Amino acid sequence: MAPKRLIIEMGMGVDQHGQDPTVAAARAVRNAIAHNALPGVWEVAGLSHPNEMLVEVQVAVPFPDQVRQEEVLAVLPFGQKTLVLKEGGMVVAGRAIPELDDKNDDMYVAIAAVTVSIPDQG
Repeated sequence: MAPKRLIIEMGMGVDQHGQDPTVAAARAVRNAIAHNALPGVWEVAGLSHPNEMLVEVQVAVPFPDQVRQEEVLAVLPFGQKTLVLKEGGMVVAGRAIPELDDKNDDMYVAIAAVTVSIPDQG
């Protein structure tokens, strides 16, 4: 049998300065999981440790090929983690500030979906 999805969390992240798609992606994932508790992992699904969860992260971000994947996944404290990056999000005109190491006026916006599943126990 296939894993069973427990929850899907969505979030948005922005890198206003620095033009780093990794920063935007990590912020989107952090935003997606920021206000959640998953007691059902133990109380309903019966897992003995949160590292048994399957956590699939999908992020749409400008320039996905530049994302440092390990930094995005490091936002998640537990689970067997996978990351799928897609071209998307937005590039929005902001204002470059030299002291913040801006290369240009671009701000990068990323969106994320974090799906927590439990392994098939059958």
